[in-house]
Amino acid sequence: MKKLHVIFFIFILTFFIIFRIFINKHNVSNDHRYKHGDHVPLFTNKIGPFHNPSESYRYYDLPFCIPDYVKWEEKKDAVGEILNGDSVVSGPYELDFLVEKEAEILCRKNLTRDEVMQFQKAVDKDYYFEMYYDELPIWGLIGRVENREVMEDPKFYKYFLYNHINFDIHYNKDRVIEITARTDPFSVLDLTEDREFDAEFTYAVKWKETNILFENRMDKFTQTSLPTLEIHWFSIINSCVIVLFLTGFLAMILMRILKNDFIKYTHDEEAVNDQEETGWKYIHGDVFRFPKHKSLFAAALGCGTQLFTLTIFIFLMALVGVFYPYKRGALYTALLVIYALTSGVAGYTSTSFYCQLEGTNWVKNLVWTGCLFCGPLALTFCFLNSVAVSYSSSTALSFGTIMLIVLMWTLVTSPLLVLGRIAVKNSSRGFQFPCRTTKSPREIPVLPWYRSTIPQMAMTGLLPFSAIYIELYYIFESVWGQKIYTIYRILFIVFILLLIVTAFVTVASTYFQLAAEDHKWWWS
Repeated sequence: MKKLHVIFFIFILTFFIIFRIFINKHNVSNDHRYKHGDHVPLFTNKIGPFHNPSESYRYYDLPFCIPDYVKWEEKKDAVGEILNGDSVVSGPYELDFLVEKEAEILCRKNLTRDEVMQFQKAVDKDYYFEMYYDELPIWGLIGRVENREVMEDPKFYKYFLYNHINFDIHYNKDRVIEITARTDPFSVLDLTEDREFDAEFTYAVKWKETNILFENRMDKFTQTSLPTLEIHWFSIINSCVIVLFLTGFLAMILMRILKNDFIKYTHDEEAVNDQEETGWKYIHGDVFRFPKHKSLFAAALGCGTQLFTLTIFIFLMALVGVFYPYKRGALYTALLVIYALTSGVAGYTSTSFYCQLEGTNWVKNLVWTGCLFCGPLALTFCFLNSVAVSYSSSTALSFGTIMLIVLMWTLVTSPLLVLGRIAVKNSSRGFQFPCRTTKSPREIPVLPWYRSTIPQMAMTGLLPFSAIYIELYYIFESVWGQKIYTIYRILFIVFILLLIVTAFVTVASTYFQLAAEDHKWWWS
């Protein structure tokens, strides 16, 4: 058994090191120190509608001018950056360290009618651009629409493309601390008419000294306003009130109703058999009857345990500051790697419970465990990726990336599932029943409509949702909006409260189901 544990540990450690090297081999950066006139890397990332950040495209999908000095080099992205939809390419602006510029001409270009229409559509959808300068993010809108708020007819709209950008860069000694990009509202190109014309694109660069340390240059992205913090703490207080309410409610049930019954069934079972039984006591011989579809049930438990373990690891990494803002792809990389390495947890949990339920077809159980979560996820991904490919979105994954994920699932996830099964084989024990199970199940009485599955799901999900709905709003805002979620400590507290509320609701709903003489509680 000790040898098995050693092999299991070495297997996980080896693949973790190999995959970490593969991910980080292109992310070896310099020390971010520069001398006067040194070239500081500027990369374009993506463009897309401001109100729909999940829709993104490559920067040069729009006909921006490309100066001769631009190197057509793609910055090799890690897997997490690719999953994030990043498409990092050398940028068109030269922002050398401490070199100021006034109205520097980027390029002159003849915009064709088709190119004007492309820009017009992008401006109409409020496209923004995202760049990175010395790993610092830069955003800006590419244009503006006038008369939209006062005129309903689009033919009266006027479209303007910004052709001048002011870069304000702050530095501390030999390091870049902050950068902002300001578009000039008076330096625009009129795109209202679909016609050819010559365009000139310019930019200016100003450098300012600051006392902010290099180690603190990302702090401004983690700061949260006081009203927002108050809302988060209100969410926590709301969750605590729900927890206290449920604790008192369940304590009343367990102390006043069940305590004496537990004592009777534990010490004097023969005497209890002579008494008239009601409610949950009436079906005590059917409570531990095995559920239907044991293999699928055990697989669901295994997948749930794996996802729970994954969540705990992600929280631990977030609390120590691994996912600081705009560390591109770090979260997706961690999700991918940790999910693969925790598949052994799913294999162990699933087969262990399956064996306790006296299951014999463990191969079928492992297949269910491996595909129950990944299967629907893969189908959803195929559909979304096909849509992204059809629209030439930067979020579309290439064939090579897809094959990498498939190989990872084949070479890491599957073997760890089998290793989990081997560990169960050497340590599994039978199910320890608190009471005997009768030979034939009792007939379940006709239940009212509100005790059916769908109403029961709605009622039991209401309290956990009410405990987290405020925090959930901010999470969705970071997924489908421009906000960046950074308050992981508060999120972790809410997560703990969610677990407590869910456990209490589960105990209460199971008791009420058994009290109604419905002994099929496993799947509920």
